[in-house]
Amino acid sequence: MRFSEYIKDKILIFLLHLLCMMLLMAFFYITGYSKNASALILIFWWIILVLWILTGYYRRKKYFDQAAHILEEVDQRYLLGELLPSSPYLEDRLYRDMIRRSNKSVIERIREIEEEQKDYRDYIESWVHEIKAPITSIQLACENHKDEVTRQISLENQRIENDVDMVLYYARMEKVYKDYMIEETNLGKAASEIFMKNKYYLISSGVHGEVACPDHVYTDKKWILFILNQLVLNSVKYKKQDVDEHPYIRIYTERYGHGVRLVVEDNGTGIRTEELSRIFEKGFTGSNGRNGKKSTGMGLYLCQKLCEKLGISIEAESVLGEGTKMILTFPVSSYLSKM
Repeated sequence: MRFSEYIKDKILIFLLHLLCMMLLMAFFYITGYSKNASALILIFWWIILVLWILTGYYRRKKYFDQAAHILEEVDQRYLLGELLPSSPYLEDRLYRDMIRRSNKSVIERIREIEEEQKDYRDYIESWVHEIKAPITSIQLACENHKDEVTRQISLENQRIENDVDMVLYYARMEKVYKDYMIEETNLGKAASEIFMKNKYYLISSGVHGEVACPDHVYTDKKWILFILNQLVLNSVKYKKQDVDEHPYIRIYTERYGHGVRLVVEDNGTGIRTEELSRIFEKGFTGSNGRNGKKSTGMGLYLCQKLCEKLGISIEAESVLGEGTKMILTFPVSSYLSKM
């Protein structure tokens, strides 16, 4: 709070005091009161008024500085009404009481919304588990009848399953800790499992898959499978359309210090340099996604969020027209590296 703002706020009091001084001086003049005594009274009046203004400004500034400091330091700013310093002024106490009641109403509304979201997430999870049963039945039926029609049905069924998995993992993203199991994970087996899961999609797209992952890491296997699946699906989706090219996806590992890098490399269309920093943003599709690829911009966003919760870093390297590398970095402590 600036002094000039405080003075503007007290302008009516100044005018009132000035009017009272003028009336008093008029009264002294009419009654023949001594000019020196009148001047002395006026001087003391001004001194008392200035001291009162300065003292009031200091006390109010100190109070609001404390309130501003509390607001900056506290994480949950909606609790300001509970944390405001005590004040001898009635208006401050009234404002604090109104803020408390307002915040209480906001907190209650937030809790209602959170409960609604929880019920919705629970319903989505239940729906996903229910829908997976017919998806699995369709897949088994297609496996038992090998022909072109059933193969196409199996391919479309796999796409549905991938989309359903994305819905499930998005719903669970905020409570990953409830479905979290750290175990030794063979990255080679995980990569091979993803290729087998999408074999019809890879074959129909003419994409060759390679795996060279001899390393093991400690992580949640189920979440890593989902991340790898999204990366592989993206690589297939954005393969080159040139008939002379032989599309491939290579999944391999590299060791560094006390960690392992898992690389998903392809020779697809690549990503523009100016878009590379935005590919993990929610809903960002980029120029590739707008060229008839029907992209939602959610796959890489989910991958990045899940990697954060797993303690894994994810980054992309790409050259437009040459291909893309998606790199997952698994840090391993020095203790684990000696085992």
